[in-house]
Amino acid sequence: MDYSYESDHTKFMREYLEKNPEVRDKRAEARNMWWDKKQDIQERKRFVESEVPMKPYVYFNG
Repeated sequence: MDYSYESDHTKFMREYLEKNPEVRDKRAEARNMWWDKKQDIQERKRFVESEVPMKPYVYFNG
């Protein structure tokens, strides 16, 4: 089996990131801003406890 296949998209992305290393830094910075956050357990508990159950089918006023 030949495991050396690399798709055109993978080649493009690898070459693009090699030529533009600042993109990796910007991507990591954006990830940190939106996703990599410390979780506040008490706040999460409040969110869960304050949820209002959704009605089974919201498109009818039954």
